[in-house]
Amino acid sequence: MSVPPPPPSSESPKEVPHNIAAAITEVSERAQVLVREEIELAKVEVTEKATKLIKGAVVGVAAGIFVVMALVFALVGCAWLLYYYLPGGDFTYFWGFFAMAVILLLLGALAGLLAAKAVKKSSPPVPEMAIAEAKKIRETVSSASDTPARTGN
Repeated sequence: MSVPPPPPSSESPKEVPHNIAAAITEVSERAQVLVREEIELAKVEVTEKATKLIKGAVVGVAAGIFVVMALVFALVGCAWLLYYYLPGGDFTYFWGFFAMAVILLLLGALAGLLAAKAVKKSSPPVPEMAIAEAKKIRETVSSASDTPARTGN
């Protein structure tokens, strides 16, 4: 007579460590995939924000060039106007240009202060979506690891 084989549903003690090792390996591989995907998400998000920032800067530079050229013509006109109204003899038109230079230096200092405040308030492109997703994953993993400990006590 032969002995019937054990039922397929029961696991032998030798198979349990193999299953645990396989599960740990799978969890480790999935965690690596998640980390890689989060890094890729962060890279894409920062690249997208930097691209938008660069495009905006290029358009701003083009607009700035046009404004500067218009300002040159306006300033020359203002310098001649100051010459016309300033007291002095003939051919002393340079005083109008000096007065205009002083006005521009004051406006430049004011604009520099405003720009410094704006730069301090601005933030670098941060991958907000990737950070939020990483926090969700951390919360999920930490709550999943806490659950068996609570039920085992």
